Amino acid sequence: MTRSRTLSKADYQAQVGQEIGVSDWMLVDQARIDAFAECTDDRQFIHIDPAKAAATPFGTTIAHGYLTLSLLSAMAYDAMPGIEGAKMGVNYGLNKVRFMAPVKSGKRIRGRFKMLDVSERSPGVMQSTVEVSVEIEDEAKPALIAEWVTLSYV
Repeated sequence: MTRSRTLSKADYQAQVGQEIGVSDWMLVDQARIDAFAECTDDRQFIHIDPAKAAATPFGTTIAHGYLTLSLLSAMAYDAMPGIEGAKMGVNYGLNKVRFMAPVKSGKRIRGRFKMLDVSERSPGVMQSTVEVSVEIEDEAKPALIAEWVTLSYV
């Protein structure tokens, strides 16, 4: 995937403290949840068995928290600017992740990104720390809030 917009290194660094993008809505349907369960061998009933899940407080199946987290990359490509001349970017880690509310099967989610910090880690390597909130359509509480650290090789 490629980013829809890029900024100069200076303009990218000037984004600190600003909301830098909001992704389009993504559907988290049962097929996506089932595929994630297969990939990760996490087949807990709350994710894959609609009949049993109906008897829980959620009333339906819910996405794995790590499924929601794994969609950050796709949301970022959609919403966040890149740095002009960057050859690649990689995940460096997460400072903090909190799963705030379950994503019920059939709901749509989107990411809201705010730049917290940008620094030059070494010559040609930019480290970005971004706060991301994954919103659930028509719900007040986000699915998750995280501080995500990435490296861009310029």
